[in-house]
Amino acid sequence: MHIIHPQIRKVKVTALALMFLAFLGQSLAADSTVLPVKMDNTQIAGGIFQDYEPVVATHDGNTTHDVEVFLSSDKQFDAGMYRSGKVRAEISEPYGVNEYMHFLEGGVTLTSSDGTVTEVRAGDSVVIPAEWTGIWDTQGYTKIYVIYSPDGPIVE
Repeated sequence: MHIIHPQIRKVKVTALALMFLAFLGQSLAADSTVLPVKMDNTQIAGGIFQDYEPVVATHDGNTTHDVEVFLSSDKQFDAGMYRSGKVRAEISEPYGVNEYMHFLEGGVTLTSSDGTVTEVRAGDSVVIPAEWTGIWDTQGYTKIYVIYSPDGPIVE
């Protein structure tokens, strides 16, 4: 039988604990590295909806798929890809966020509250200001989006 002196046992345990903490510290440091977020051509062509698990929601019979690829630490800046079916929505309260959208498929007709009509089709980009109100009308689309919320977090 091997008997280890209690002081030697403490040194071995302490050494193992320090090695573990050093390893954990390296892992945590590696995990906190800030990296660019890239969407490649395959993902932009629709593969992103298979690469990531999209948030799928149904509103009035319309199913949407949302893949958020970036959310800033203050939760005021967001980016990703979004796919929607047919929707007609009246935006009577201000839109609430500044959103840049680049349409990959489909499009949308935006009728501002003053009656101005903006047609957006695949290949077009549009920015909707946070103060915008009007009618959003689409037969369906896929877009890349970037959202900035000047009034606070986009999500809680």
